[in-house]
Amino acid sequence: MYIEACYRFLEHFRVVKNASDHSVRGYATDLNSFKEYLESQLHVGAKKDDLPEKIDYHQPYRKSERDNLLKLELIDRRMIRGFLARLNMDEKSKRTSARRLSTLRSFFKYSILQKWITINPTEDLEHPKLEKKLPVSLNYDQVTHLFNQPDTETWLGFRDRTIMELFYSSGLRVSELVSLNIEDFDQGSLTIKLKGKGKKERIVPITKNAADWIHKYLAYPDRQFFDNNSAVFLNKNGTRLTTRSVDRKFDLYLRSSGLAGKITPHTIRHTIATHWLENGMDLKIIQALLGHSSLTTTTIYTQVSTKLKRKVYDEAHPRA
Repeated sequence: MYIEACYRFLEHFRVVKNASDHSVRGYATDLNSFKEYLESQLHVGAKKDDLPEKIDYHQPYRKSERDNLLKLELIDRRMIRGFLARLNMDEKSKRTSARRLSTLRSFFKYSILQKWITINPTEDLEHPKLEKKLPVSLNYDQVTHLFNQPDTETWLGFRDRTIMELFYSSGLRVSELVSLNIEDFDQGSLTIKLKGKGKKERIVPITKNAADWIHKYLAYPDRQFFDNNSAVFLNKNGTRLTTRSVDRKFDLYLRSSGLAGKITPHTIRHTIATHWLENGMDLKIIQALLGHSSLTTTTIYTQVSTKLKRKVYDEAHPRA
């Protein structure tokens, strides 16, 4: 029953909650991890003609005898604690453990609502305490150096530079960038329409510089060869760019720039938010631009900026 319940939960998460493919994939990873532990505890072995080793959220559920042995009602709090202890023994990070427990909480809450079980085994379990990590941001020189890495003499290099300019212009998430369609770009009003988390739409301004890069990229002869595709950013085969492709390309540019390490495409989002704050933009406006549901998420940038810290220090320090 566990596997079938997972498929139904993931489908609910995708359709009813309007979750992104990235989020659904993350939930599936966590549920698969617990499935492996559950099988070891219930001594359920795989058979050649049985289900694949992992829950494939892209495929429909197929009933099997194996799933009959993974009964939801057999899962108790002791088993959840054992799973978390196993993660700790396997040296998984506290963040990973916390995310997997969070996924299981949601899964078992859904199972209660569906009346598959009567007791939630994750209830009252303590969440692993996480250290609050401040986001990394780049300074202006580092941004310029990174943006000079793509070869803009080629259309794919021009595309990559355009992506960087748009990231820095408006603080997009990678998922928002790859889902952009040509109709979402309004050069006249210098705005783009984004589909954020939970499929929430918002319209954000872009700089004239970023708009010019987009306009020139869309007019690039090699890009116009694929004019039948509504997506803004395409791969070499003329299909929509994926988040993984963007991550891979950025990794190459970061290595060539000497900035490789903890920097990712999301770092550009953190960078522009920090720069906005340093230049006096109101925190609530930054929240709206970034699509944060809570202002608490946005306030973390006040802790990142060394410039702001210096300003606060100078204003508070007594002068002779």
